[in-house]
Amino acid sequence: MFTGIIEGLGEVVKIEKEGENVHFSVKSNITNELKIDQSLAHNGVCLTVVGIKEDTYVVTAIKETLEKSNIGDLEIGSSVNLERAMLANGRFDGHVVQGHVDQTAICKSVLEQNGSWMFTFEYDPKNGNVTVEKGSITVNGVSLTVVNSKNNQFSVCIIPFTKEHTTFNTLKVGDNINLEFDIVGKYVAKLLGND
Repeated sequence: MFTGIIEGLGEVVKIEKEGENVHFSVKSNITNELKIDQSLAHNGVCLTVVGIKEDTYVVTAIKETLEKSNIGDLEIGSSVNLERAMLANGRFDGHVVQGHVDQTAICKSVLEQNGSWMFTFEYDPKNGNVTVEKGSITVNGVSLTVVNSKNNQFSVCIIPFTKEHTTFNTLKVGDNINLEFDIVGKYVAKLLGND
């Protein structure tokens, strides 16, 4: 389980295909704290560390992960938001994040608001996912609060710290992003038959 509080950025330094799987080598300043078989969220996607060498580690994405997320869009030099699994004895600063991306969305607008930024995203509503005003959403692994919730669109506001320390610093209109909808909202939607 994760909280959506990003620990740092990683840089993709190598990509290898093996059958339908893709191995990503990522350089990070937290590599020395990782161990083999550890869960690590990359843009909100939970992947398992399968190799470590110096300041670089390797994770593997399977076909389903590549199809349901933007992980398959990564290139050498791409930055990714990183978060290790939550410690049981730590503060719970974000919200419950599983690291299981529900679908992707497209960035429709970025508005500078005199010290903060409003990002608007549009997603395909056919999967039955919903957002609610002031509810939680995970965008590329970042725990955020929803504003301007609509049927297939919502906005989030980003403070300067978040913009500077996550991939929001390079996010632009037209970019494909990962969404993990709030787990409580998903259960409520299922109970109400919105699946």
